[in-house]
Amino acid sequence: MDNVLAAPALAAPLLTKAGILFSVTVEFKQYQCLVPATTLSDLSHSKDPKLDLLDTYRAFQSKIEGVARRLISAGLEGKPLVVGSGYFQ
Repeated sequence: MDNVLAAPALAAPLLTKAGILFSVTVEFKQYQCLVPATTLSDLSHSKDPKLDLLDTYRAFQSKIEGVARRLISAGLEGKPLVVGSGYFQ
């Protein structure tokens, strides 16, 4: 899979222009993932353009990381793997 990290996992979620970059472990390997800002807005049902993305990520962290792990286990790839709104339906 392309999204296996060569470097150590991210110590903490990282705010980027695209959304939140984070890492998950699947079968003892680290994978880098991205949850877009629009997905965080959808999860929180917020229309606020000043939504705090890190706070929203933390509020839904278990759900987001669980979905990311399932996608990786199912063989989806990406560098990083983008965990979009459609996976939470």
